Amino acid sequence: MTEIQAHHEKVLVIDFGSQVTQLIARRLRESGVYCEVHPFNRVDDAFLDAYAPQAIILSGGPNSVHGEGTPRATQSVFERGLPVLGICYGEQTMCAQLGGSVEAAEEREFGRADIEIVADSPLFEGLGAVGHLERVWMSHGDRVNAIPQGFHPIAASENAPFAAIADEGRRFYGVQFHPEVVNTPRGALILRNFTHNIAGMKGDWTMAAFKEEAIAKIREQVGSGRVICGLSGGVDSSVAAVLIHEAIGDQLTCVFVDTGLMRTGEADQVVSLFREHYNIPLVAADEEERFLSALAGESDPEKKRKTIGKLFIDVFEDKAKGVGGADFLAQGTLYPDVIESVSFDGGPSVTIKSHHNVGGLPERMNMKLVEPLRELFKDEVRALGRELGLPESFIGRHPFPGPGLAIRIPGEVTKDKADILRKADAIYIEEIRKAGLYDSIWQAFAVLLPVQTVGVMGDARTYDNVLALRAVNSTDGMTADYFPFDHDFLGRVATRIINEVRGVNRVVYDVTSKPPGTIEWE
Repeated sequence: MTEIQAHHEKVLVIDFGSQVTQLIARRLRESGVYCEVHPFNRVDDAFLDAYAPQAIILSGGPNSVHGEGTPRATQSVFERGLPVLGICYGEQTMCAQLGGSVEAAEEREFGRADIEIVADSPLFEGLGAVGHLERVWMSHGDRVNAIPQGFHPIAASENAPFAAIADEGRRFYGVQFHPEVVNTPRGALILRNFTHNIAGMKGDWTMAAFKEEAIAKIREQVGSGRVICGLSGGVDSSVAAVLIHEAIGDQLTCVFVDTGLMRTGEADQVVSLFREHYNIPLVAADEEERFLSALAGESDPEKKRKTIGKLFIDVFEDKAKGVGGADFLAQGTLYPDVIESVSFDGGPSVTIKSHHNVGGLPERMNMKLVEPLRELFKDEVRALGRELGLPESFIGRHPFPGPGLAIRIPGEVTKDKADILRKADAIYIEEIRKAGLYDSIWQAFAVLLPVQTVGVMGDARTYDNVLALRAVNSTDGMTADYFPFDHDFLGRVATRIINEVRGVNRVVYDVTSKPPGTIEWE
């Protein structure tokens, strides 16, 4: 922990394995409260002494409290005089550990529900008076059936008489719903009530503070060593590079690898930004043939990601030798990358998919990782980019995955497929910009499907590829809804793509949200 970090007001979020635990951290940061997420099995007395939180939040989780050997918070969480908020499973384990009880509910609650406020509480300040109905998001199969001594109900739902409970004297609170998800419209206010009204925090954490903290941390980690930073062409690695350069100057060398899987004009944009605008030492490597050869014949999405990740490391290793060696490899790894690959800090949540830049380095490499953005969400990275002075035209670009177009070509990746997809994607984004919609969309891209269909073009039969269009809105990349284009727009884009891109004769639009889908197709 850096000196700057040590002076922040801090909340500890104890993770019991919910897929949305990190959204708790996201909401707290929005209100200026610094927090960290740590798995329940790493939080003991020594950890609590060292971290010294001002408040604790117990997350949801997939387990049943009355199951054998299920997760519990260390008992001293409730013995330190700190405010504690339990969410879903967090409420249930709080009750079980303090003398209440939990049972399997006869009717489970999943999805939108209304809770009725049954008692005044600072947790619900600003929501409404007693009797007010508040829309929330439930996701539980168990329910509290007896609350510990000192608690009283402050909200109830049709199937959960203890939908929210409070022990105002000890500042212990529990809610059966999930205030951290956007489906609880005023959940951020509830969390803010807990941190600001109940725990007495002012909200002293800002992106400017994070910048200074991160710079100090980089200097402490790197010392006089040399760092090589891999640029993918996206916002994340670019912000990481500028941040590291501000910390250690010419100890940093950037390597931009043109994999042949970039968007149209992307390589030129990246090289121009770093060489001309920031004057950061940059090695540009044209490795298209190397990457496409390695991917030849491979259709498994996990193997494609791992192949690309391994090749990135190989290229960095080669280039590091070329600049006289490096002690550290820097990456633009983000929180959602880590969450979906393995739970952050080895916690209990379930792996969704691997990311090419998560999981460490080959043992043969004598380099350590520098990942200054590892605990940030995408919009926080953009805010950091603004603090660092990156141009808005670059910061506002839609996210682009490290493996590039390879994971937007389900099945085998070839140069012909990449060229088709590049052209189609450029048309799609051009039409989005012309319609004034680019900044209203979190991410938009095209996917070239491994499907061919019959078509008629100029009275001739065609048998060509299907292209899928994808556009979503999100605040953090953890959940997303498809963007509701009007049909005229989609028809216009489809017509242009079919007319201008040889090899495509059918265009479809993906209307899947996350969950159940992911944003990318692979």
